[in-house]
Amino acid sequence: MNRDKNLPLTETTYYILLSLIEPAHGYLMMQKVEELSDHQVKIAAGTLYGAIENLLKHQLIQAVKSDDKRRKTYVITEKGKDVLRLDFERMKHMISITKNVFEQ
Repeated sequence: MNRDKNLPLTETTYYILLSLIEPAHGYLMMQKVEELSDHQVKIAAGTLYGAIENLLKHQLIQAVKSDDKRRKTYVITEKGKDVLRLDFERMKHMISITKNVFEQ
């Protein structure tokens, strides 16, 4: 299996991409990440904006037009969805083989 150069995703990056299945601005992304992670992952604004710049650079997310001129809104790209799916499959495989080891 050839691994994508973007993998593995960090936990924070995984949740950010997942939070952008629907367009969101920074504060909403922070809220969604916390909610999706069952309050296990909390992102500071500086961390989030650094991650946004990196995700934009790798074309995993893109800015979209918004009615709110004060906030930038982002959404995951098709490339971002592909990377998210690949990491999901990678983790499912890890869970499967680990489960097999522990259930022997």
